[in-house]
Amino acid sequence: MKNWAAHYKNKIIEPSKLVDKVAELKRQGKKIATLNGSFDLMHAGHLHIIFEASQVADVLIVALNTDRSIQQYKSLLRPIVPLEYRMQMMSALGFVDYVTWFDETDPRRILSEIKPDVHVNGAEYGENCIEAPTVKQHGGKIHIVKLVPGLSTSQILKKIIETTPQK
Repeated sequence: MKNWAAHYKNKIIEPSKLVDKVAELKRQGKKIATLNGSFDLMHAGHLHIIFEASQVADVLIVALNTDRSIQQYKSLLRPIVPLEYRMQMMSALGFVDYVTWFDETDPRRILSEIKPDVHVNGAEYGENCIEAPTVKQHGGKIHIVKLVPGLSTSQILKKIIETTPQK
């Protein structure tokens, strides 16, 4: 019987090995989709976009923001869930092929390394997202996924605060 740590680490690609792994996948004729984000407090809205991303290519690589990058663009109080555990949760999803991470506040550098065939983004970012020029420069396209109304980490956190009894 495999233990959990050994199992989930099979899906993790260290950033230093990403270019080689992508080259191997492309040699095999695989089309690659990418999706990035913090995925802090994973919820059904996340599952919706991740699953749809898995349907637009042969291989889905999810790139997670590091804790430090999340603190830079969201808040020093975030993430709620540290990178190690966010990688474990993402790796547990059967429709995610690989998980990696990046330390910048935006994914353009890592996308220029992966050169995905399709980059998936939520509707809140739209076709003209910051990733679009990088993806299109390498022959890829942007795929936009409609949001699930009422499901966002910010809305969940707000509801937790509103429903927590005050002492």
